[in-house]
Amino acid sequence: MKVSVIANSLIGSEIIKIGNEVNEMKRKGASIANLTIGDFDSNIYPIPAELKAGIVEAYNANQTNYPPADGVLPLRETVSELLKDRFGLEYNTNSILVSGGSRPLIYATYLALIDPGDTVVFPAPSWNNNHYSHLTSAKTIAVETDAAHNFMPTAAQLKPHLKGATLLALCSPLNPTGTMFDADSLAEICDAVLEENASRGADEKPLYMMYDQIYSLLTFGKKHVNPVSLRPEMRPFTIFVDGSSKCLAATGVRVGWGFGPEDIINRMKALVGHMGAWAPKAEQVAMSNYFNDKAQVDTFLTSFKAQVQDSLNALYDGFNALKAEGFNVDAVEPMGAIYLTIKIDYIGKTTEDGQVLKDSADVNFYLIKEAGAALVPFSAFGNEDSMPWFRASVGACTLQDIKDMLPRIKIALSKLK
Repeated sequence: MKVSVIANSLIGSEIIKIGNEVNEMKRKGASIANLTIGDFDSNIYPIPAELKAGIVEAYNANQTNYPPADGVLPLRETVSELLKDRFGLEYNTNSILVSGGSRPLIYATYLALIDPGDTVVFPAPSWNNNHYSHLTSAKTIAVETDAAHNFMPTAAQLKPHLKGATLLALCSPLNPTGTMFDADSLAEICDAVLEENASRGADEKPLYMMYDQIYSLLTFGKKHVNPVSLRPEMRPFTIFVDGSSKCLAATGVRVGWGFGPEDIINRMKALVGHMGAWAPKAEQVAMSNYFNDKAQVDTFLTSFKAQVQDSLNALYDGFNALKAEGFNVDAVEPMGAIYLTIKIDYIGKTTEDGQVLKDSADVNFYLIKEAGAALVPFSAFGNEDSMPWFRASVGACTLQDIKDMLPRIKIALSKLK
């Protein structure tokens, strides 16, 4: 059958592919610690009880018709107040757009700003920018980052690629690394964007920044920073992506919000409306009521973050212990989100049955088979498959699952020659 060029050439999610294979093995009886999907097991990490009750109450109150195209006003008012209180950002309700999670907002940002052939710059590793660029027929520049900077892009790395680009896509805390910008590093990037825009004529499209901060309330001892607070001159050029999915373990509740220049947000509103990608009205009403009680939110976040951090620290400490024993592994200290960056440098090693592990995917599937441990190679996030770094997502495992997995990894790596 003939289909569009984009549909014919679209690549599916590598993460979902690995996750599906793991789930099939588990269905057949294998015991595997699934550290692949950036999601939560809702039996381990349930949404706040008050939010759940509020959703049920909203359905019982028949809040089941179409919501407004930009989101119900009470939620946009709540988000406006949340941005002011948590981040010191002043955005009125007309500059805020609610959608069914953050993905429609990211896609709408691309559609609103990118013409076919425009250039999008993003770091490698990063999540899904290659796919959204493909969907909008954009040219891509994936800028390699490094462990020395916690895999966060620097101004020096990005600046050579900004000339003529339309969009710089950034995320902090970063999926897949769980690391964050500090204020100085992000400010330097903002200065590079402002310098590039100052060089463009009035009839030229500016360089915009999409700033994904969906994990901004899920940080551990480090302060989340954003471009507009650091450089107010960035306001006309910055589109934020945010929401409730990660900070409340509410990935399936599907309430995200974006904010930025009102004219761009209005165009994104039309795009989201044509896609029908609204958040359900009952969930919007409940989310507004929930976030209006700041003490309630803080109580949940304190407990939730401690649970996530315990799992991340156990994994981090476990790999540091393996490193101290002489194994070719490493890990980057967790800073935010639900991810740990792990190095497992065993490409080129040989298994007991004589199989050579040719790339990071081979190492990953070896660990799935021999250690019951499933990770995601950075090759799924735009890096080469020769790169020995992996993402571990702790949202679908208990702390005990992680503790039980670490000795299995040690045994599996000990068998390689």
